[in-house]
Amino acid sequence: MTSMRRAGPGSDDADIVTEPLANIIDPDHFTPRLLALLSNALVWRESHELRRRYGLGTNDWRVISSLALRPGMSATDIADFAAMNKAIVSKSVSALTARQLIVLSDGPRGSRPMYLTNAGAQMHDLMLPISLRGQEIMLAHLTPQEITRLNDLLLRMLAETRALMSLEGEAMAQERANS
Repeated sequence: MTSMRRAGPGSDDADIVTEPLANIIDPDHFTPRLLALLSNALVWRESHELRRRYGLGTNDWRVISSLALRPGMSATDIADFAAMNKAIVSKSVSALTARQLIVLSDGPRGSRPMYLTNAGAQMHDLMLPISLRGQEIMLAHLTPQEITRLNDLLLRMLAETRALMSLEGEAMAQERANS
């Protein structure tokens, strides 16, 4: 039974829980939490280093990296590809354009093809080792076979999660349509 006590003098006699609940998630054995903590730590390290060295952050790196891989992507394409919020992509695009690291071709806002400039390509090459260092930290204790297995599992989990999110989105849309 959970221990309860009164909120204290001057309260409206609301009860509060003062002891941990019996049915909880063990934070040291909850894989989604551990993955999120690891990801957050790696992103923080990367962003801190990118800002210190180049005055750019992880979101800027994601835009540059996306364009290095797929020149001509639009802001909408990058948001989808890199799983970024469109407003964040837009902010990075503005900063990178102002620094002449990327250029936008003609077209409607959000669908304009973008390309790295030569300076942007050089910045990519400077930033790349900082990002790769995060992977080195993460994989340092794994064999090549374990790395392959981990990546295969993560890709499968991502696909399953995206499929589930799509189904849940469809169900929510159907509920709204029926209301």
